[in-house]
Amino acid sequence: MTSVKIQQATDSKGLDQFLKFPFRIYNGNPNWVPHLLVERKDFFNPSKNPFFEHAEVKNFMAFEDDEPAGRISAIINHRHNEFHEDNVGFFGFFECVNNQQTANALYDKAASVLRENGMTSMRGPCNFSTNDEIGFLVEGHDSPPTIMNTYTPEYYLRLTEKYGFEKAMDVLGYYLDDTMEIPERVYRIFDRLIKREGLVIRPVDKKNLEEEVEKVKEIYNKAWEKNWGFVPLTDKEIEHMAADFKLILDPEIALFVEINGKPIGFSLSLPNINEVLIKLNGRLFPFGIFKLLYNMKIARTIKGIRTIILGLLPEYRGKGYDNLLYLETVTRGLKRGYKWAEMGWILETNDRMIKGLENIGGKIFRRYRLYEIDL
Repeated sequence: MTSVKIQQATDSKGLDQFLKFPFRIYNGNPNWVPHLLVERKDFFNPSKNPFFEHAEVKNFMAFEDDEPAGRISAIINHRHNEFHEDNVGFFGFFECVNNQQTANALYDKAASVLRENGMTSMRGPCNFSTNDEIGFLVEGHDSPPTIMNTYTPEYYLRLTEKYGFEKAMDVLGYYLDDTMEIPERVYRIFDRLIKREGLVIRPVDKKNLEEEVEKVKEIYNKAWEKNWGFVPLTDKEIEHMAADFKLILDPEIALFVEINGKPIGFSLSLPNINEVLIKLNGRLFPFGIFKLLYNMKIARTIKGIRTIILGLLPEYRGKGYDNLLYLETVTRGLKRGYKWAEMGWILETNDRMIKGLENIGGKIFRRYRLYEIDL
């Protein structure tokens, strides 16, 4: 039997080993998109990521006969537990060789940390929360993930289920492209809706981004507060996210819907920069940033977009406005030269949004799964 040792990554050397470990798992896999290492270091830095203001994270490495063989984070998100009035702990950033013994040791360690801190169940993967990357990939292994989505081997599902986890929720990504034929009646319905309700759909004003971010703050937490697993973002987290997205933002596919000048909904789609990142091998320097900007701004080689956020204030739901935002995003995206879009993720239980997307030709593109186990 292999000797498995678990060690906490507590210093810069340990964190560096933790962040670089996925290169062992995905070496030679043409569909894996490495994170930029400089970005990951900031993401895990408590002084730079406002998530740590309301959460605790411990990172662990697994070693098989002194060789790195896996990693996991144990996460206590106090904001989640306060909002939902429960004691759920999370695991994230799980990567592991195909060895059940090693996977069990990683899960045992995360469970032990969470249990010692009063958590009664463990859910994941969440990297760090549902506002970030989530889930193990169930469907969609034949192509690279889009921006802010994960790519994981199929055997992670088996390792996790054999440990004793059960499915908590699937989330879906829907695919639309420039070959779809949207029925003319759909456009007529939405045209009547716009005129009848006095709707205005407009792009984000990038020149007044701070003011626009304030409007997003007013919408975001109210729009998603009833969603399964939702964790409200703090003002600092929204500002931090906006600063991260500013470099790659295409205002024509980031949209507000307004009635009488009042923002009542918002959708954020971003160019799929993974099409560039996949070529950088995790390294931004010395020429990575120039390559990224060149491909986005000059060569415009990025052909896909991902709709990351789409929501309406509760009193405006059920009127078709969300479907209108989806259609408007795709229409404007095609005019900008993009060829396809991934919409989501969307909870598998969100029948209204799923039906709306399927009505305009959307097909399930990817499926991600979150698991949970009692502690």
